[in-house]
Amino acid sequence: MLIRIRKSHELRDADVTPETLYKSRREVLKTMGLATAGAIGGSVIAGEAFAARLSYKERAITADEPSTSHDAITGYNNFYEFGTDKSDPARYAGAMKTSPWSVRVEGECARPGAYTLEDILKPHALEERIYRLRCVEAWSMVIPWVGFPLGDLLKRFEPANNAKYIQFETLADRERMRGLSFPVLDWPYVEGLRMDEAMHPLAILAVGLYGEDLPNQNGAPLRLVVPWKYGYKSIKSIVAIRFVEKEPATSWNVSAPREYGFYSNVNPEVDHPRWSQATERRIGEFRRRPTLMFNGYGDEVSHLYANMDLRKFY
Repeated sequence: MLIRIRKSHELRDADVTPETLYKSRREVLKTMGLATAGAIGGSVIAGEAFAARLSYKERAITADEPSTSHDAITGYNNFYEFGTDKSDPARYAGAMKTSPWSVRVEGECARPGAYTLEDILKPHALEERIYRLRCVEAWSMVIPWVGFPLGDLLKRFEPANNAKYIQFETLADRERMRGLSFPVLDWPYVEGLRMDEAMHPLAILAVGLYGEDLPNQNGAPLRLVVPWKYGYKSIKSIVAIRFVEKEPATSWNVSAPREYGFYSNVNPEVDHPRWSQATERRIGEFRRRPTLMFNGYGDEVSHLYANMDLRKFY
């Protein structure tokens, strides 16, 4: 079964992996009885891990543009816990320990508690899917994420009726995250979504990209991806999920409320106080291109903000 959004074509393994590599790995997996591994990239071991870990059913939500290169996606990142230079995460994030991993579920829900990553990715409970989505900050990429809808997980915790928002928290390991020594933000990093945003099928939890387990610098082992919002909303290395009644604090909004609103929707008509947001630069290109409202996902998400003043609620 495919979920099609924006009249997009089906995303195949060959769309995100060099064709010769894709075919050879497919043959290897077939001989191993692992053809259901879906998108194959990186090592065969990575494909094995995905197949063994989840009931994988390939679904596609795609951007109608080529994927950004693996090297660019994994080598040019914002992850301030490891430093503010774009190359710092790739250089230093290898020190982060991602196994074992647990996520605290707290607040207004019927099933709070500490859940291991294995609990969250329990076989047959969730299905991995391929998403090739545009992601934008001051630059933009098209990333072939492997993940599943956030809402599918949140429903398992049985949110209470008064749970109107979700707050997320990133790991803060001062021994292994060198950036925590600098007061760039008030650590740990926290982010939030309104409940209807969190339940939208385009809000996903990513566990991989290009068919591989998620690299540390990209937010291993579990990160949020909200493609119609600026990239800093897509919190990495999640260790806590809270169901709350009131709009929660978010790190960039606390740090610079004039510059970073709670919603952080991509809106080319509202400039950042220090620069225009009317254009963006795609990684790998020198020219700038017009920024699209809601990052081009307006048909899917604009109804979430009907009758809202998007200059006020930025």
